[in-house]
Amino acid sequence: MLKVGLTGGLASGNTFVGQALAGLGCRLLQADEIGRQVMEPGGEAYAEIVREFGPEILAPDGSIHRRRLAGIVFEDPERLAVLNRLVHPWVIRRENEWMEHLAAEDPRAIAVVEAAVMIEAGTHKRFDRLIVAACSPEQQIERAVQRGGMTREEALARIRRQIPLEEKIKLADYVIDTGGTPEQTLQQVREVYEALRRIS
Repeated sequence: MLKVGLTGGLASGNTFVGQALAGLGCRLLQADEIGRQVMEPGGEAYAEIVREFGPEILAPDGSIHRRRLAGIVFEDPERLAVLNRLVHPWVIRRENEWMEHLAAEDPRAIAVVEAAVMIEAGTHKRFDRLIVAACSPEQQIERAVQRGGMTREEALARIRRQIPLEEKIKLADYVIDTGGTPEQTLQQVREVYEALRRIS
């Protein structure tokens, strides 16, 4: 089974690329979704996060208010590192379980794990190939704001906390430029898929 990491930056198009690869036949796991699950009430990281950051991060229903928590950690690199230490091991554990199960089920599968902060966490080294989805910082900010739930200042602060895309590109086996039209991006995805299929 071929293990492929897919990453980028905030609103750089990695989710779009991941879904396009899944549409072509890859098996896709979205690490950010797993991160949400382990932070939900009853999730593996929930109690530790609440103990560490206090009840003020909770919404009225007892769930973690993600935007409130983000406001704390993206202003303070040390607090962000603490949150990552609480969440990432559980996410990686679930990723590994998924890949082991998939390898047993379909040895010729192309397993794609999409994660925005894969390189920041150092987990990109676990994969056979690495894809980076990239666009300009201005496009990242525009997309993050258009998606809703984030101001321009919040988007900029989050981008500054991530490794610059030009640095991530240096580590990539494949780079997909998502700055053009969706069809231009999809054409690049198809080319990368064919390359992956040849080596899987």
